[in-house]
Amino acid sequence: MRDEHHHERHLEPEDQRHGHGQQPSDTDDDRDLGFDLPEAAKVSPTRIVALGAVALAVIGAAFVIGWVPKHRSKQALETSTKEAENALLRVQVVTPKAKSSDRSLALPGSVQALQETTVFPRASGYVRSWAVDIGDKVKEGATLAEIDTPELDQQIDQARAQLAQAQAGLVQAKANHEFSVTNLDRYKLLTPKGVASQQELDKQQAQTLVDDANVKVAQANIEAQQANMRRLVQLKSFAHVTAPFGGTVNARLIERGALVSSSTPLFKISETDPVRVFVQVPQDVAPSVRSDVPAQVTVREYAGRTFQGKVARSAGALDPGSRTMNTEVRVDNPKNELLVGMYAQVSLTLPSPHRVYEIPGTAVLQDANGVRVATVVDGKLHLVPVTIERDTGTTMEISSGLNGSEHVVKLASAELVEGRGVEVATEPPKEGAPAPAKEPAKESK
Repeated sequence: MRDEHHHERHLEPEDQRHGHGQQPSDTDDDRDLGFDLPEAAKVSPTRIVALGAVALAVIGAAFVIGWVPKHRSKQALETSTKEAENALLRVQVVTPKAKSSDRSLALPGSVQALQETTVFPRASGYVRSWAVDIGDKVKEGATLAEIDTPELDQQIDQARAQLAQAQAGLVQAKANHEFSVTNLDRYKLLTPKGVASQQELDKQQAQTLVDDANVKVAQANIEAQQANMRRLVQLKSFAHVTAPFGGTVNARLIERGALVSSSTPLFKISETDPVRVFVQVPQDVAPSVRSDVPAQVTVREYAGRTFQGKVARSAGALDPGSRTMNTEVRVDNPKNELLVGMYAQVSLTLPSPHRVYEIPGTAVLQDANGVRVATVVDGKLHLVPVTIERDTGTTMEISSGLNGSEHVVKLASAELVEGRGVEVATEPPKEGAPAPAKEPAKESK
């Protein structure tokens, strides 16, 4: 019967099963599935309350597990921060070490000759011969070349003739003067007797004066001709070219038969024992440069060898471009091992014009406020601006800002703030250092 009824329900029209505007019911769904669904179970209110309580308990436990540790950590952090703020910063301090006022410098230099010149002829003519060539050692006054001077020889002959003419003119002037003096004496005797007139006497006196002046002119003419003769003879002596000083011939610029004049270079000579080495001393030690300060000169051509020298002189003023002072160092060079033009390294030890203090390189604090060091004054930090003289890497040499009595913080950091309280920590004993002796325990009575 159920099956037939079920079959008949499926044959009912769709409009009859659902009706007009009616929604399908659960029973209709069951009919579509072909079997009946069990009825939904009903949850009691007690069970709902129990489930809510369990959920609240789980949420509360999770909150307690997650929030409580964080809260405790936050409180611990705040406590430690307050303690750190209130606690004194522990620092290690050092005392600036006064360094020696001497400062070692290694400066580049250039080797130059003690004397160096180019020899020019004073006499014009043709080169007859030359006696030395490049590399030859010459002594002062040694013959370098001979010059033929045909034009100068003619001038000398002419000067001799003019000198002889001037001498003859002097003899003539003296004779005329003597004759005038004799006539004047005669007129002085004849005029009072009326034989000669007074006018003739005056005329003879004037002639005597003229003849006396002619004698002086002739003598001056002779002196002029003699001076001209000496000039030409001296100029002729320059046809024999000699070395102005002893040294080495660096260049020969002439050949035999060449026409030379006073503007023609003949030889180049330099004196290289001793040699001069010029260095540029920086401004900070330029005031300390003194004569006879020892210097050590090295060149790469003689590896491992040092040439000893001394400071000879200095310019006494700074170059406005480089702010350095030109200084001359002289080095003995008897074997001519140091050649002119060599590049050299010069080591000098000069006293510094101001006192320098050495501190660890870690003690320097550099920021937007400049270069400073932290010092401890009455348990508080005080930041002092300083000037670095020299940075050696592990240490700093301070030229201003310290006087040697400060307690400088050994390790600079951002925690070093002006006025902050600090606690000075003692350094642990170095390895290998003997431990301080302990006092013996007192015996109990």
